[in-house]
Amino acid sequence: MTQTAEPDSAAVPDDGDFTRPVRVEPREGFTLWVEFADGTNGRADLSFLADGPAFEGWRDRPFFESVRIEGDGVIWGNDLRRSGYSLYIDVTGLPWQEVWSRLGRESALV
Repeated sequence: MTQTAEPDSAAVPDDGDFTRPVRVEPREGFTLWVEFADGTNGRADLSFLADGPAFEGWRDRPFFESVRIEGDGVIWGNDLRRSGYSLYIDVTGLPWQEVWSRLGRESALV
């Protein structure tokens, strides 16, 4: 399954959220291939989440493959989400502080 956002969403949105996914494809295991609004793309290995109780639905392969873009992240079913911000870090390996700063947000998270 490949999910692509609306055609006009390929550019970085007016709000500057370059971490917004514009395309997502499930891959082997618990990985996704994701493309973001700024053109960055790559593989997000989410296997570190798979053993958590919130993610047990992923053990059903069709459910994992049902991933779709919604808002500024991706979603499975009606409520299992991963933010574009988190996926961007998963794909790039950049420190959260750098990504947060590029988004123009305060440097500290509580």
